[in-house]
Amino acid sequence: MAVNFLSPPPLLLHQSYTPPDTGGSFIASNPMLIIAPAVIALLLVIFIACLLVYCREKPRNDIEISKESLHDSFGSERLSKCGSDVTSSAIYSPDVRSCIYGGKLGFTLQARNRGAQVFTYKELELATDGFSASNVIGNGGFGIVFRGTLNDGTVTAIKKLHRDGKQGEREFRLEVDLLSQLHSPQLVGLLGYCADQHHRLLVFEFMPNGNLQQHLHQIPQYGKVYQPLDWWTRLRIALDCARALEFLHEHSSPSIIHRDFKPSNVLLDHNFRAKVSDFGMAKVGSDKLNGQVLTRVLGTTGYLAPEYASTGKLTTKSDVYSYGMVLLELLTGRVPVDSKRPSGEHVLVSWALPRLTNREKVEEMVDPVLKGQFSKKDLIQVAAIAAVCVQAEADYRPLMTDVVQSLIPLVLKTPGGSLPATPARNYDSF
Repeated sequence: MAVNFLSPPPLLLHQSYTPPDTGGSFIASNPMLIIAPAVIALLLVIFIACLLVYCREKPRNDIEISKESLHDSFGSERLSKCGSDVTSSAIYSPDVRSCIYGGKLGFTLQARNRGAQVFTYKELELATDGFSASNVIGNGGFGIVFRGTLNDGTVTAIKKLHRDGKQGEREFRLEVDLLSQLHSPQLVGLLGYCADQHHRLLVFEFMPNGNLQQHLHQIPQYGKVYQPLDWWTRLRIALDCARALEFLHEHSSPSIIHRDFKPSNVLLDHNFRAKVSDFGMAKVGSDKLNGQVLTRVLGTTGYLAPEYASTGKLTTKSDVYSYGMVLLELLTGRVPVDSKRPSGEHVLVSWALPRLTNREKVEEMVDPVLKGQFSKKDLIQVAAIAAVCVQAEADYRPLMTDVVQSLIPLVLKTPGGSLPATPARNYDSF
């Protein structure tokens, strides 16, 4: 019986197959339809590349503007006026540029405030009677401070920096740069500077009542005996210092971390109003969420926050800890570390913490020179502020704005307790 197989469909017989015309012949005959999309894509790539280049170059343009403004302050024209043969290329050495122009310092400068005056070395030499020892009013790690009188009769404090190479140069640049742009009633005003040849001097407003350390510990210095401070004056000083740090942390953009806040850097005017000084170790805060900066540890033993001292991790909360230590000194009259004290009392913060939150024991820690002349209610509140500021965990410490708001009601109750206006937000700092 014959089997009839079905014939396979035409396609499976591999016969030639011509698909229907779907327009390919039209595209082939019109090459522009292929070239045009390619050209458009290429132009788009070029546009994006130009945009990226522009975005990268824009910060450099800001730096050049800042550099030009700084050249007006430190450039060869001004230096030649001072009788210096130092050129602007020498002034902008790589280590200095890396500190000022967004390197170690970490921010882009804007146009400089023109208020700081440029002095010649000769002018400042005459103002201090040849830097006479009789005019010395201070001596620190970075230089000697002289009382000086300018040609117009203005009494000033003239800081003559030690010649210690790159570090001293960096601190000079940093202090001039910051104080030329930061303006607050709670910061010591910079009147001018001198960069004449190898000389580096800073000219500040004169603060006739010395520094807080001299008054708290009655340290006679250069023939002057400093009197103890009463309770109400201490409260005003505490608020002034809190406002200074609030301004640096929260009213400057980016934030500034002082890094060496301590009583010797708190100066007192003729009314015993406090102003913070010495920005040679200041650091610009990070824009990141936690504001943390990793840096080498600098500062003064006893005032360093634990996390900064152990890891080099620096934030504005590091300054808050230092402020808490100064507040403890205002309360107790004790220094942070004193080996002469009895056992268990060598370290101020360890001795004070259990007493700060104990209403019965808090009075035991008050500076005996006050002789009981204070408000116990206010004492308890100030002790509570100090306790949270010196917490070992940085996250538990308050913002300086919170400290300011807590102190204002206490100061308003003091005799003649008027307050200056809160400083406006400093959008033009940098």
